[in-house]
This record gives sequence, C-alpha cells and structure tokens, in this order.
Amino acid sequence: MKSMILAAGYGTRLLPYTGHTPKPLFTIAGRPILDWMVRNLVRAGSTAIIINTHHLNTEIEKFLTARNYGIPVKTCYEPEILGTGGALKNAAHFWDDEPFMVVNSDIFTDIDLQAVYRFHRAHTAPATLVLCNDPEFNRVSIRSDGTILDFHTADSHAPAWTFTGIHVIDPVVLDLIPDNRFSNIIDIYRELMARGKSIRTYAPQKILWDDIGTPARFRSVARRETSKTAFKSVYPRISEGSLDLLDIEGDGSDRKWFRITRKGRSIIMVDHGIRKADQTSEADAFCHIGRHLHKQGVPVPKIFFADTFSGLVCMQDLGDQHLQQVVHSAASEAAVEPLYKTIVKQLIHMSRVGFQGFEPAWTWQSSSYDRNIILEKECRYFVESFLNVYLGLGISYADVEDEFNFLAQATLQHAFNGFMHRDFQSRNIMVKAGSPYFIDFQGGRSGPLQYDLASLLIDPYVALTQARQDVLLDFCMAELSRKITLNPDSFLKGYACCALTRNLQALGAFGYLSKRRGKIQFEAYIPTALKTLRDNLGRFFPGPEFQNLKHVVEKALSQACRNSFY
Repeated sequence: MKSMILAAGYGTRLLPYTGHTPKPLFTIAGRPILDWMVRNLVRAGSTAIIINTHHLNTEIEKFLTARNYGIPVKTCYEPEILGTGGALKNAAHFWDDEPFMVVNSDIFTDIDLQAVYRFHRAHTAPATLVLCNDPEFNRVSIRSDGTILDFHTADSHAPAWTFTGIHVIDPVVLDLIPDNRFSNIIDIYRELMARGKSIRTYAPQKILWDDIGTPARFRSVARRETSKTAFKSVYPRISEGSLDLLDIEGDGSDRKWFRITRKGRSIIMVDHGIRKADQTSEADAFCHIGRHLHKQGVPVPKIFFADTFSGLVCMQDLGDQHLQQVVHSAASEAAVEPLYKTIVKQLIHMSRVGFQGFEPAWTWQSSSYDRNIILEKECRYFVESFLNVYLGLGISYADVEDEFNFLAQATLQHAFNGFMHRDFQSRNIMVKAGSPYFIDFQGGRSGPLQYDLASLLIDPYVALTQARQDVLLDFCMAELSRKITLNPDSFLKGYACCALTRNLQALGAFGYLSKRRGKIQFEAYIPTALKTLRDNLGRFFPGPEFQNLKHVVEKALSQACRNSFY
C-alpha cells in the first residue's frame, strides 16, 4: 500500500500561527501532526508515502530529512495548490496498480488504517471514505447499504456523517482527474456516482477523530493528548482511563491553569498559548529556566513534560496554598517570620546558584535587568498605565524623566547581581507542608537580588509592617555577609532604588489590568502600593532627588481618595 498525506494548504484558519510554522508541523503531545500520521501509516503497512507541499514547504522537507521512518517518505511540491484531486494526479509517477490511501494532515485520529485498507480490498467500489459522527461536520448522506447518497447536502431522510479526510482509492479514479490544474476530489466522486459507480463508506463504531484546523480545536486536542502523555509518564500504573481536567483560577496573565487528576493523583498543566513567533516563547523560557533552577536545587516545581509549540507545560502539583493565604490566616505577623526567613535564605540561594550556568538565550523578554527595562517597563509604565490611563492625571513623562534616569543609573550602580525572578511576590510562592516553592519564574533573567527582595517585602498583597520589612532586610544582609564580603551601604542603596522601581511596576500593572483588562480585583491593592511608594520616597530619599516624583505621587494619592479607594 502506498499513501499520500495532504499537506499543501495555507492553514488560513490557523493564522497567525501558520505564518511561521506549516500546519502539519504543529505539535500534539510534543510530536508534529505529520509525524503522528506518518507513523500511523507505517504501522498500517504503508510501503511508501508521498506528501504534497506548498506553504512553507522547505520546513516540511527539513523535518523529513532529519528522520528515518524505515520506508521512503517523499515530498511533491506544488507551485500552485491543486486541490486533493490535482495533488493525486500531480503524483501520478508515484502510484502503482494497487489501491492507495489518502489522508489529511489536519486531523488527529486513532482509526485503524490497516482495517480501513482491508475493508476496501474486500469490495469492488473504486473508493472508500472513512466517516465518523461529529455534529459540527456531519454533511455526508449515506444509504442503508453504506454507500454515499450525497456530499455536503445532508438529506433529512438519510443518516448524516462526517468525512474524516481518510480515503482509499483505486488507481482507475486517476483517469477522471484532469492534468495540471486544480481539481476537487469530491467532484470526481460525484462524477463516478453519476456514471453508476458506488462510493463505499467505512464508519467504525468507536473511534477518536478530531479536526484540528482551528486554534480552538487544536488547543483542545493538544491539551487532552498532552495531559494523557504527561500523566502516564508520572503515574504509569494508574494512567489508563479518563482524566479529569479541572480549571484553576489564574491571576494577571492570560495563561490557563489546570489540575489533571485520576484516582487521587494529580499534576498541574499550564497553557501559555500556541507559539506566536519563530523565536523563544514564554513556554520555552518557563521550561528552560524551571529545569535549570530545579537542577540547581532551587525549590521550584519539577517539570514532567512540555510541548512548547502548543504552549503546554506539565509539572508537579504543589497544592493550592500560597504565601498570601498563609500570612492572612496566621495568628500574627510574627508567626510567619520564620517562614519569611526561610524564603529569604532560598532567595539568596536562587540568586547565586541560579546564575551559575544560566543561559541568556533562555529568556523571552530580556536577558538582563537593564536601563531600558527600568525606564520603559517600570517608570513609563507607571506614568502611562497608572497615572494617565487609570487615574486620568495627564502627567507628562518629561516632567519626571530626569529623576527616572537618575533612578535607573543608581539602581544598576548598586545592584548585587545574580539570577533574578522578577515577580517574587506572595502569590508566586506556594507553601506545601510548611515549605516554600517558587513559581512563575519564566520572566527570570540576570539582575539584582535587591529587586526580588523588595518584591517580597513591599508586596501589597501582604502589606507587611515596616518593622517586619526592616527585620527581614537586616536578616538578608546578615545571611549574605556569611557567604560573601558585603558592602552594606551599597546593598541598602540598591535595595532602596529597587523598592521604588518595583513599586512603580506594580502600580503600572494594577492600572493596566484594572482598566485595560477589566480585572478590577487588582484595584484593592492600589492604596497600599501608593502609600508604600510615598513612604519609601520619603524614607530612603529625604533630599531633593525625587522632588517632582514626590509631587506626582501626592497628586495620585489625592485622586485616589477622590475615586473612593480608601
């Protein structure tokens, strides 16, 4: 049996993702769809396979060149798309005198292709089409004897089925297909039927079949199959049977979180979304950085399986309790101080060992915390997203630009650099059996330890008292002094600057998420963050360094009061 995989389409329903990756190379559970189909055909007894190509054909050819399937797998490039019929005729040199199998490259199925071929060989009709029942696509009417009545115009008096894109065809059908032009194979089948020939159908009772030609359908199948593959890799003895995918409430990002469970066992899956560009993605960064930190002994969840094109990563389940919840349920702030000290120790450890062997290429936003990040993603973000869009103050960035430039310079001058988490706050610290674990590390890069420390201590989700912040700041410096020679004055200056930059970033995020994204739950933390910014400006910088910024913050506080935040 020879076979053809139809892979020439543009994948317009899957734009913009098909702009950089051809549809057949989209991955399901870590393997390209094309690989799934080729291996299915090989198992079914295919002796040779031809794949028609057009859009991004060189990517498909490069993929096939790197693999050995044990049988010839060739491509046939179409300068202009010819349709299924035209593709079959264009590959006339490939066929022999035996019936051949044709399959679409945008389906995912467990259909027994060998059984399909045996069924076709057992009758005399020139073609067999595999059908299934999918209400969204049921368009093919069939007679009681299993032959096709009509295509695309389901007869209300006859059962309607979905054509799966899998068919077995006798070579005689090629004679009806015109040379060198577009041809729809359904039109050829209609012509055969008009000539008195029957087109048979094969419709097994229980099959898995999915059209994956749209982002929603592709993501659904990718989640299902990745869940099965990942769960089996972790719990091979209890992986058989259906899995439950339970939604977990997310936070500020667009990512989707799931808990995959069966028989009391569970793993976590996060969906970052399909890769949008041919470059390092958020999912790539999550995997590279997460595996690196875990290998270095940093308390992060173990990653079990990942399909970064699909944006899916499966990892250890750390439960549902994060640091914010622990603090709010504690009898007193003093009761959580030992936990905070453990976290500070682990933060120092992460900064030091996380930086060892860290590759800048793993990052997806920027490889380091630099001047541009401070000025654009924190200072300008604060002005535009919080002061202007959220509060409507109409502040000009130029009014505080000189002070922001000074802040950026001082922050970098006094940075104690290592691995930097970048979002080290209470909701990104899980607590399981009394031990802390760090999550959401995909924004990691090289940068100052003081930034992550400030993120932890001035965190508006928790609102530690200033006295507790001072205790933990002193504790961090004491722990560092046990490991290295530390300049306390420089470290404190860097911390003061990072406390400001982090505060600006948080307020920018709260403004953006509340106003632009409609996530108004973040408004509750704006008053605390604003007060912290005002207090730290006065505490750390009592001189004239930030005179204009202090004035702007007072205006913001007044506006916040008028908006009834307090």
